[in-house]
Amino acid sequence: MRSLFHLAYNVQNLEEARSFYGGVLGCAEGRSSDTWVDYDFFGHEISLHLGIPFDVRATGKVGEHLVPMPHLGVILEYNDWVDVAEKLKQAEIEFLLEPMVRFEGEPGEQWTMFFFDPSGNPIEIKGFKSMDKVFAS
Repeated sequence: MRSLFHLAYNVQNLEEARSFYGGVLGCAEGRSSDTWVDYDFFGHEISLHLGIPFDVRATGKVGEHLVPMPHLGVILEYNDWVDVAEKLKQAEIEFLLEPMVRFEGEPGEQWTMFFFDPSGNPIEIKGFKSMDKVFAS
């Protein structure tokens, strides 16, 4: 079964969101109104609505790091992950977790990075050299 993921969450400013999601990340804009905008977030649908973003706390322990919870993210093939990391660096986006490899040499070896959108919503982007290793244990 093939499916697409949909996630709706709040942002404080739609123009800042458009600049970040459309401009920096290169996501294609979909439907919109004066209070929300949809994006193709790497093949999945996100709906950004004007409002107060969700409360975030660094409570997720992964390896040696505490990561913000809740957070949203996407898993990309490694070469695409590298491209996104370079876009973010060129745009001088501040990273919470700089692009890095995690669980090196172990099942589930992955590359990851954490950053925030302009409204403070945390985003994680993971990269795998082989997508069939995403659920390896």
